[in-house]
Amino acid sequence: MHLRPTLLPSLGVFAAAARHQNLAHAAEELHLTASAVSHHVRKLERLLEVSLFQRHARGVTLTPEGRQLADAATAALADVAAVAGALHPQTDVVPLRVTTLHSLAYSWLVPRLPRFCAAHPQVRVEFDSSPALARLDEGGFDLGIRYGIGHWPGLTAHHLMDDALFPVASPALPGVDAVDTPSRITTLPMLADLGPQGWREWFREAGVHGAQLPTPHVFTDSTDVMRAAVYGLGAALARKHIAAPYLARYELVRLPGPDLRARYAYYAVHAAHRTLSPAGQLFLDWLKDQARDERTPMPAIPDALLGRTRLSGERARPPRADKVP
Repeated sequence: MHLRPTLLPSLGVFAAAARHQNLAHAAEELHLTASAVSHHVRKLERLLEVSLFQRHARGVTLTPEGRQLADAATAALADVAAVAGALHPQTDVVPLRVTTLHSLAYSWLVPRLPRFCAAHPQVRVEFDSSPALARLDEGGFDLGIRYGIGHWPGLTAHHLMDDALFPVASPALPGVDAVDTPSRITTLPMLADLGPQGWREWFREAGVHGAQLPTPHVFTDSTDVMRAAVYGLGAALARKHIAAPYLARYELVRLPGPDLRARYAYYAVHAAHRTLSPAGQLFLDWLKDQARDERTPMPAIPDALLGRTRLSGERARPPRADKVP
């Protein structure tokens, strides 16, 4: 079937409606009215003699035929966008919007980011680490990093790295020197976050049964748990990738006991019906390389930036209450 050029605007409108599966949201993106979006979609349906959406009281969903056309239209528009972008000088700044977890951004992503920027100086990254789940459709973020089981409706997930949990504490925490077995960790004050696994699961993994655990101080964010541990508030059950920089700077030390394999893992995600931009694909490939090669060390932070000089063999001390670690 030959599509007349005059139908190309309708095809573009349909592609937006298919991404959102909501005519009002598509209208907002395209600066049209919802009735105009509906008119374009019905125009295509009349020409193709198929229903592209199932319409119901709560909105619309793609039919199998609509999904096929949406995939083709999205891919075609992405190809045109890529060619159009290539027509500009290479010195043009390319924007990339990424939503991620605050804890992972602070401990794992940002320290490695200079490597990406050095390899791709034309890309300018905008990061968002707010706790709310951000939009990953048209007009939202290009790419996201999430922590979970790997299945989110409407998203394509790429596995980055698994995780593990183990106990840590400040080397200056009173009583930490006497902790030589997992069971003795219960003599320390404890910290916890709202993760799906906690101290009781870890003690079971360590073979410690029936222990009386002190009531922990609880934080909603893993970064706050790590900082509280650095300040000497108590022992924390740390996630492997979140704890790495604190251990490297000797602000925290690992306590006796095994790794507890985490039920959740880190994934890069993007909208299932939206082709990644060239910059988004570059960043995704870079993330996979960084996560795959655990031998690649995290860049060291100069002592001058840390705001203190360490003597060889000197034990770290909890920072003063008016200093941020």
